[in-house]
Amino acid sequence: MNWRWAVTVEKGKYPRVFVAYLSLSCLHCAEPACIAVCPTDAITKRQKDGIVVVNQEACLGKEPCGLCKEACPYGAPQFSAEGNAKMQMCDLCVDRWEKGKKPICVEACPMQALDAGPIDKLKAKYGALKEVDGFIYFEKNRPSVVFKARKPELLRVLVNSNVSLL
Repeated sequence: MNWRWAVTVEKGKYPRVFVAYLSLSCLHCAEPACIAVCPTDAITKRQKDGIVVVNQEACLGKEPCGLCKEACPYGAPQFSAEGNAKMQMCDLCVDRWEKGKKPICVEACPMQALDAGPIDKLKAKYGALKEVDGFIYFEKNRPSVVFKARKPELLRVLVNSNVSLL
């Protein structure tokens, strides 16, 4: 089960091309589509921090239901291959969050490309960029995400580089 996935973004023109990867997971939307369609209210958004969580005991599973997976424009709800699997998705490692720790993906990211926290603090830290190549911001759902833009000088080096990996 993959709670994070990478979107590949290719830029430039031959021979000056580069590839970037956009790491995504559940975006803990302000207006989650998955919550709106869940017939048992198994998916909820915590009032204190906005984290979207799943009550697996209340979830009907993928066989009779699966509406959450169909509704989410980002594909966050996941079901294992087993028969009537219950929905699972990133919950920002809520057990770690309760202890004041960051999600494991944030702590483990070798490039420090991921961060998590209250959306207002992330916007203050990184800016309010909410659309990048490979990602569409759906205003209806208002995903709780910001992107840190690559520094323009680094982008120029990548695009204008004469280095060949072949």
